[in-house]
Amino acid sequence: MTSPTIVPIDTPSLGDRSYLVHDGRVAFVVDPQRDFDRVLDAAREAGVTVTDVFETHIHNDYVTGGLALAQATGATYHVNADDDVAYERHPVRDGDVIEIGDAMRVRVIATPGHTFTHLSYALEASGEAVGVFTGGSLLFGSTGRPDLLGPEHTDALVRHQHASAHRLADELPDEAGVFPTHGFGSFCSATQSEAVASTIGQEKRTNPALTQDEQTYVEELLAGLDAWPAYYAHMGPANAAGPGAPDLSAPAPVDPQELRRRLESGEWVVDLRTRTAFAAGHVAGTLNFGLDGQFSTYLGWLMPWGTPLTLLGESPEQVAEAQRELVRIGIDELQGAATGTPQEWAGGGELASLQVATFADLAQVRHHRPVTVLDVRRASEFAEAHIDGAVNIPIHELLDRLDEVPGGEVWVHCAGGYRASVVASFLAAAGRTVTSVDDSFDEAAGTGLPVVRGDAVRAA
Repeated sequence: MTSPTIVPIDTPSLGDRSYLVHDGRVAFVVDPQRDFDRVLDAAREAGVTVTDVFETHIHNDYVTGGLALAQATGATYHVNADDDVAYERHPVRDGDVIEIGDAMRVRVIATPGHTFTHLSYALEASGEAVGVFTGGSLLFGSTGRPDLLGPEHTDALVRHQHASAHRLADELPDEAGVFPTHGFGSFCSATQSEAVASTIGQEKRTNPALTQDEQTYVEELLAGLDAWPAYYAHMGPANAAGPGAPDLSAPAPVDPQELRRRLESGEWVVDLRTRTAFAAGHVAGTLNFGLDGQFSTYLGWLMPWGTPLTLLGESPEQVAEAQRELVRIGIDELQGAATGTPQEWAGGGELASLQVATFADLAQVRHHRPVTVLDVRRASEFAEAHIDGAVNIPIHELLDRLDEVPGGEVWVHCAGGYRASVVASFLAAAGRTVTSVDDSFDEAAGTGLPVVRGDAVRAA
């Protein structure tokens, strides 16, 4: 047969990738997301039948669609025999081989490190090595992070991760493709890469897990780890319990009076439009998590789990897209939604606006009056470079540290504008005088703003 066809199914908002692999007749799937209708669509387009579904590990960054997909298609669901799960599955272990179709063979390889029970799956076709599906083990230029199970396990896991990467490199030929689940922006990745494809040979040349000795790799990887989204705490338990298929039916419509009542009672009402549209006019008290950025990651990170949530979108399609993003991280229940324009949502009432500016504007303003510069990037970004005198409250810490935002006029910025708009909407809802800097931080130094670089911070 010709080499199997590998169809990546990307989820850019979470930085993950699932795979449909087929021989023109039958197919298997690796690490499907919760909204597995995308997998069914890809299988239908290819004219193939899904017979097997594989999980590389109990995921921490999304709710799996694996069990529901297997139930919907009658496929065999392969999960590590050592994973403590509450559902029936085909238990697999290191060394097992699964025959799929006439010529595809999947070999199970234990690759602990991202989790203790992590597996990778090596694909052979007609006796030739095609590639390996590495989940959160060997990524493009990196590995999955080893600290998600708690600090008491991190040292053991990071060392397992190094050994697992070497096992894959030793057992597979250089030309074998590497097909990870994480590493495309996911916080499950230790570091990020711009690569979109790789091989074992390429990783041998460039991946620190394969070019560095164990101790150097351990020290450098651990030094570079940063915070991960709070909702991760709910993903593992949900995946071990066996999540069902998501309900993507349209949420109940909400009229202006009910919208106002929900805002006044402290519920979350989220405006899905771009930060530019939000700034121009929005219902006072609403929060801006635009669909054009890492919507579900930041909403899931900031919102207390179980908070009643209402969505505002320009169209039913925009709301449906947001709903799809949310079910991927286990937010299944929406209190409702409204579509149309801010004027319609406000019932004809007055709209609020948000002041937007650039770093050049900030440089000019600081010549005339004192303002607080609030930097909402992560601590590692702030340490690398920041505006002298800026207050650093990372976006994910904002709700617990609102009382630390100095009084008076606040100019909030991040690296590109998305996180700044989110935070500015919270501050505006709290009645603060706020300006959102919608600009690239790379532009700050050229405006005359005093930027302190990481070397200067370390020297001090």
